Amino acid sequence: MPYKLFRNIGIVFLLITASLSGGYYFGRLGFEAELARYKAIPVTVTQRKLEAVVGSKNVSFDELWKVLDILNSKYFLRPLDGKKMLYGAIQGMTESLGDPYTSFLSPKENSDFASSLNGEYEGIGCELGKDDQGIIIVVSPLDGSPAQYAGLKPKDKIIKINGESALDFSLSEAVSKIRGPGGTTVTLNILRGDPEARDNKPFDVTLNREKITIRAVSWKDMGEGVAYLKVSSFGDNTNKEWDTSVVEILRQMPNLKSVIVDVRNNPGGYLSGAVYLGSEFIQNGSVVYQEDANGNLQSLDVDRKGLLTRYPVVVLINGGSASASEILAGALRDRKGAKIVGEKSFGKGTIQDSEDFDDGSSIHVTIAKWLTPNKTWVNKVGLTPDYEVTNDEKDSLKDVQLDKAIEIAKAI
Repeated sequence: MPYKLFRNIGIVFLLITASLSGGYYFGRLGFEAELARYKAIPVTVTQRKLEAVVGSKNVSFDELWKVLDILNSKYFLRPLDGKKMLYGAIQGMTESLGDPYTSFLSPKENSDFASSLNGEYEGIGCELGKDDQGIIIVVSPLDGSPAQYAGLKPKDKIIKINGESALDFSLSEAVSKIRGPGGTTVTLNILRGDPEARDNKPFDVTLNREKITIRAVSWKDMGEGVAYLKVSSFGDNTNKEWDTSVVEILRQMPNLKSVIVDVRNNPGGYLSGAVYLGSEFIQNGSVVYQEDANGNLQSLDVDRKGLLTRYPVVVLINGGSASASEILAGALRDRKGAKIVGEKSFGKGTIQDSEDFDDGSSIHVTIAKWLTPNKTWVNKVGLTPDYEVTNDEKDSLKDVQLDKAIEIAKAI
């Protein structure tokens, strides 16, 4: 059977609440991937095969067509919007699975999703997900975004949007309420911490929507042979910006001894980007495993000859580090012996396949889970740092996590 090239998604519903000039990661999303060697089994759904596909002999889709006929013949407000009804039915099917990462995107949403990976958009700069209770939560505010400046934190629960309860919102509904053009505002009602705590009450945060351009990769000479690489996303420009940064480091730091890779508040992006960056440090073998529904394991291996394979690495993570960020951090720890500093990561361990339709819409479907090279599944658990360090929220000028990483990098 031939292998099929997939563009797959790897994490949380990344909301960048975009407007006309940009996009937001949409879909219970998060982290798009390219799994060039994933073996696909095509399935054609016909009436005869429907029972096998849905897994129940008692399921018939006749009711669906009957409902459509009834609405078409009896509903009194005309005309009916057939396309809207179709999209609603498809969205209902994906939501019935109870998987926040399997979703349907309309043409506009799909276009915004694709453009979001370019790193330019208008919005608040915040990734969203859902917790186990179905409540919309903040995955991570992007560095330098209005969401970060407003003080939003990973795991914050969004209770209301502009005074309207968000408890029953789908992720797409939340996006439509929060996104908007630069220069406008949105007010979120936030619940932080333990909801059962007696003195824990929701509070309002008003955010300014802005046009934001995110640089995927930047670097800095920290002294004593330590290079610091900040990776903000795994998007369209990440690999190119990474290559440029690595070449600059090697040219400008002839005394290079160790490298710090910072993926804090990085929600992910292309899984292939995590493999590409991991290949900079790992000489050969697995960067990440994927496991399908039948338990079949497939290794995604180093795909190039890296320039930093002989240098020790320290990785910075926090609760906003998800999917591709966790893949990279896990690979560097398992295969390179890298020390991880910071806070426990988000914990997104599944992969989604994206299929586009002729009208511009698309569907994202969870097809597998990913494991670290040591075959650890981080889903809903996250990666635990070797050195747990928490920054002081009251003193934003100090970065004790980075200070610890520099200390370790200088000593190894």
